Amino acid sequence: MKISINGHNAHAATGGFPTAADAPALILIHGAGMDATVWQLQSRYLAHRNVRVYAIDLPAHGRSEGEALESISDMADWIIAFMDAAGIDAASVAGHSMGSLISIEVAAKIGSRATYVGLLGSAAEMPVHPDLIKAAEDGGRLAPGLITDWGFGNLPHKGGHPQPGFWAMGAGEQLVRDAAPGVLAKDLIACNAYKTAIESAANISAPVHVISGDEDKMTPVKNAKPLMDTISNATLTVLPQTGHMMMIERPRECAKLLLELAKHPLT
Repeated sequence: MKISINGHNAHAATGGFPTAADAPALILIHGAGMDATVWQLQSRYLAHRNVRVYAIDLPAHGRSEGEALESISDMADWIIAFMDAAGIDAASVAGHSMGSLISIEVAAKIGSRATYVGLLGSAAEMPVHPDLIKAAEDGGRLAPGLITDWGFGNLPHKGGHPQPGFWAMGAGEQLVRDAAPGVLAKDLIACNAYKTAIESAANISAPVHVISGDEDKMTPVKNAKPLMDTISNATLTVLPQTGHMMMIERPRECAKLLLELAKHPLT
């Protein structure tokens, strides 16, 4: 779907299947340098199970227009503007990596409009090494290659994937390489600068589900503990033999967890 926000077209993938107007809504927010396609297996699964899915392309990512936003707070405000423009009164919100930080801010800002929150590959802080930021600013293959190498667990390095013929690491690297010039660097700088996750998480009233991979080098499970300690109603799922790119590495498991998250408020 496409709607206009601040004079620019904003795009969200809806899973390609019609759902009931009163079906539970779920907003999916991608990570740094990525776009809505990271959720393509989950969004179809969810739409076929009567969930109104909105896998968002942030500004300057994927098929959304406009300039890349420079702070997590600004990205959260943009998501809220998307909700308003799309007529979404209430929704579950789930984000991966940078998207999880955005989800924290969104949920803290909209209060009861957030029915459930999913934080995939999340941490209280996401510091980014200056050399990686510099590589992203310079462009080329180095930054996407480093992100891919660190982002995937052990199994994808050997080529295994449940989807026949799917080269997970190659697809992941190409996705980041396809980002518009400067977008990845802006995203990484925004993650590095964001220091208020704990403060904002304390203001979340909705139930929160943290989903981590036991082989995640970018946001290890232990780095999510401060969030778990802060949020009054939080649960944790740790996926085995899984790195940071869990939606690609464990598509079925993530789809089922997101379905539970989306429909939980109504059951």
